[in-house]
Amino acid sequence: MNSSERHSPQQLAFSGLDLLSSAVVVLDERELIRHMNPAAENLFAVAQRAWLGHPLAQLLGSSKVLVAALENVLKNNWSYTGHNIEVARGDQPALHVDCTVTPIEAEGAGLLLEFRPIDQQLRAVREEREAVQQQANRELIRNLAHEIKNPLGGIRGSAQLLERELSVPALREYTQVIISEVDRLQDLMQRLLSSHRTMQPAQINIHEILERVLRLIHAEFSGVRVRRDYDTSLPELTGDREQLIQAILNIARNAAQAMNGQGEIVFRTRSLRKVTLAKKHYALALELQVIDNGPGIAENIRDKIFYPLVSGRENGSGLGLTLTQSFIHQHHGTIEVESRPGRTSFRIMLPLMSEQGNRNKS
Repeated sequence: MNSSERHSPQQLAFSGLDLLSSAVVVLDERELIRHMNPAAENLFAVAQRAWLGHPLAQLLGSSKVLVAALENVLKNNWSYTGHNIEVARGDQPALHVDCTVTPIEAEGAGLLLEFRPIDQQLRAVREEREAVQQQANRELIRNLAHEIKNPLGGIRGSAQLLERELSVPALREYTQVIISEVDRLQDLMQRLLSSHRTMQPAQINIHEILERVLRLIHAEFSGVRVRRDYDTSLPELTGDREQLIQAILNIARNAAQAMNGQGEIVFRTRSLRKVTLAKKHYALALELQVIDNGPGIAENIRDKIFYPLVSGRENGSGLGLTLTQSFIHQHHGTIEVESRPGRTSFRIMLPLMSEQGNRNKS
């Protein structure tokens, strides 16, 4: 079957819009959707085929600013831009966008809407700031770990020698405390330094990674239900298997602990087209969400949750999410979190294919 048989003449007429990185929606004069390019499908988290012929308001809600923009264009037949429009996205968080509405003359179409997410602009600034902070954190952690790790061996050795000279068993309990605490600190330092090891990239299936994490969570937290919501059509990605397992496990384990071992975690995977990650453009990317129905992240640490030694638990080390962020960044991806009581979602995006159509090389 060739492309002309798969698409209507009207869809073919708008196929050039599919090459744009900006989100574009074409409406007829009754404000019914006639075309959505891939960037718009990605932005609004919908499929074009499910929305053709439906009212725009049914998809995005009845924003007064957007309604006014459409009315102005239809009445005066000139372009109009609405700023900071809040649009709904079903069960996804609302978006804030600027929207330029332009009258067009085409068969079955009268309006062309171009959406520019304000959120993406803010995200780009935030990602740049986080990248600088992450680099500073990594250098600080590495230097501190080396400075602390070196004398620990001497302390442990001295405690062992002292233990051999002690004839009173009760006193040996103190040396055992010293040795066990040194071992704990050495393990902590090793975890800090492990984020700097050289990656070992290979072709991996993200769902095999998630199944491995699922089994580990079930073994440790039998009262936690893990629900799968997979896009099984996703291609393999190039990455470090152990790093990705550890990154996702850190998130899932934190969720299980926050729910006191009782609750639900959802692993959701989707594909994203034409996305920008860390200032680079990709034709295809993976979106992975780890969602839990726990109490949420405390507001006073929400913006600092990826900083080292910041933890929402009394006995937490505050290293798990720092290492997760480091591993995701090493894969040229991004990670962000949204949290409220009853729903916390960690969203990881990893590149799959460059704009030239090549598989991403980590």
